[in-house]
Order: sequence, then structure tokens, then C-alpha cells
Amino acid sequence: MTAARIAVLPGDGVGPEVTRAALGVLREATARSGVVLETTSHPIGGAALRLAGTPLPDGTLSACLAADAVLLGAVGDPACDGEPRERRPETGLLRLRKALGVYANVRPARALPGLDGAGPLKPEIARGLDLVIVRELTGGLYFGEPRSLDLEAGTAVNTLPYRREEVERVAEVAFRLAEARRGLLTSVDKANVLETSVLWRSVVDEVGRRYPGVKVEHQYVDSCAMALVLAPARFDVVLTENLFGDILSDEAGALVGSLGLLPSASLGDGPGLFEPVHGSAPTLAGRDVANPIGAILSAAMLLRDGLGLAGPAALVERAVVRVLAAGLRTADLATGTAGSVGTSAFAAAVAEEVRTEARGVAKAEDHSLPMEPPGPLPASRDR
Repeated sequence: MTAARIAVLPGDGVGPEVTRAALGVLREATARSGVVLETTSHPIGGAALRLAGTPLPDGTLSACLAADAVLLGAVGDPACDGEPRERRPETGLLRLRKALGVYANVRPARALPGLDGAGPLKPEIARGLDLVIVRELTGGLYFGEPRSLDLEAGTAVNTLPYRREEVERVAEVAFRLAEARRGLLTSVDKANVLETSVLWRSVVDEVGRRYPGVKVEHQYVDSCAMALVLAPARFDVVLTENLFGDILSDEAGALVGSLGLLPSASLGDGPGLFEPVHGSAPTLAGRDVANPIGAILSAAMLLRDGLGLAGPAALVERAVVRVLAAGLRTADLATGTAGSVGTSAFAAAVAEEVRTEARGVAKAEDHSLPMEPPGPLPASRDR
């Protein structure tokens, strides 16, 4: 038996609930894989601030650096809004990403079978939506210096820097994904206004020449935001910088029906960080109503891209599709007169589907509902 060390960071709001749901499915998926999960739980965000006076305690960081992968619930607490920036929950997450060396955030968004009409788009427009947003994660406005705020003077400064090597390494991830998918990469920038975007576009073209099988198109971010609504199925892999990726990936979540559906993987030089795209949703905390699908599918990405367990990952993804096909919905997806189930009940149904297929009892027709994963990310190649 092989041991896999997973650092679990439940976080704030609904984070503990969706993380608990994902862990139950994760354990079921690996029960017959020959891999033993060694999970340890550690505080981050507002929860850590209350316990240890910092949003990222040293013990949490050490555990994450020593892990094979990190599973995160959510970070954010309105009670901390008055804290200085270095004590804000989100600052803990930014510090963690930097310490782990993760620089590429991979966010798949797909219109899942059985959820026609769940989002704001007409079904005929949403049909075929299957894209991946690759967001640069450690540069740009979120980390740029200098930065300043003087409320008395009424002035504020943020800086948007990028270096060639930062753009090149995230572009490599996006091109490898596009090469393994449909061969189309859309690079999003604002090169008609921003010098940073001019550099971005130049480096993307340079990397693209190493991937002759991938078609590259450039699009301004405002145009891309509109096209995602009007014709989302035309996109395959979308590559963009930190701020634009933050915004566009939330838009993609709305298009598929709920932010609660979207998983993500942050990948780089160390352990991967896997988390649902949604926030902490503090008003839903403790009510057993949060959608756990994003967390469960993040656990599937952890299996595939963090531990190299493609088979168990596929079990989880197929199980989610079957549970949705059976009509189970959490409150955010329930429509019309359809009822809904809670977080724990939905997760239990997914775990049961995983258990059933793993035992070889699943009906053959279940496999006609595959959920095509965006990965695993192909290994980088020497060029």
C-alpha cells in the first residue's frame, strides 16, 4: 500500500461542509486503489485568525509544504473586513499560493448533462459549453509593487507587472492542455491599452510556435466577456492573467448554472492546491445547503493531477454525472417544483455511486454519461 499525504484546509463559511463532503467521496474512490490517504486538518483564513492571530499559521504552511496535495474548502469572513491587509483571510491564501510555488490555476467549466436551463443562458446556447480557463496566479495586480492607499489624500496605487518567464510558464501549461483537448487556445489581454498585455501577447505567440497543432487566437478581455455569454461553446482553453482570470472564471461559473459546480487546481513547482471556485458563502454556513459538487470535482482533480490516480478520478466524475441524471439537486440548482437535497445527502449519493461502480455493479448504460476531464495535464517536454 502507498500512502498519500493530504493537507486539508476547511477554511471559512461553508468550507468545512463542502470539504467534509469531498473527503467522504475521496476516501470511497481510493478505497480499492492501493493508496492510503493520510489526511490532517489545519486552519486557514478567518478561522486561523481567530485561533492563532494570523490567516496562515506556520503549522498550516509547514503541513502543506510537506503534503503530496492540499485540499482547500473556502477562505473569507466578513467579520475580518476591518482587519489590516496583512491579517485578512484572503492574504493567507495568497501567501499559501506563493509558498507552494503554484502559478497556474486550471478551472474547467462544463455544461453538465441533466442541468439544461440551470444557468441564465438558453439551453441551445449553453449546449456544448466545455472550456478550461488557465489563470496566471502569482503575478499582476494582486502582487505588484509599489502599492499604496491614502484615504485622507484620496489616492491609491496598484501596479501591474509581468516578467517574460511568468507568462511563458503559465502559457506552457495552457498549450499542453489545448494540445490534449481540441487544439484551440484563446489568449485574453488588453493589449490596446496595457503595456503588460503587449508583453503577454508577444510571449504567448512565442510559446505557440512550439505547438504547431494548436490554433492561437488573441482577444481583448471585454470582448471575451461578451463572447462567453453569446457563444460559450466556441471556447476550448482560455489563457489569461491573474485579474482577468479571476473575473472570467466566475462568469463561466454563472453560465453553467452555479459557482458551486466548478472545481479548480492550482499547479506549479510543489504540491498542488485543489479547491472549489466558490467563496465561503457565510450566510449559508451550517445549514447543509451548500453545493458540494465543486469541492467533489476538485477532489477528483486532486486524484488525477495531484496523485496520478486517473482511474479513481474518473469514478468520481462519472458518479457526479449519474447523481445529477437521477434528479438530485442542491438548492442552488433546484428549479420549478423540483425539490432539493442537502450538502451531506448529495455527497452521500455520489459516494454510493462511486462504491457501486467500484464493486463492478454499475449498469453498462451508466458509462454512456462520461464526464470528459480536462486532464491530466501532459508532462512538460524538452524543446
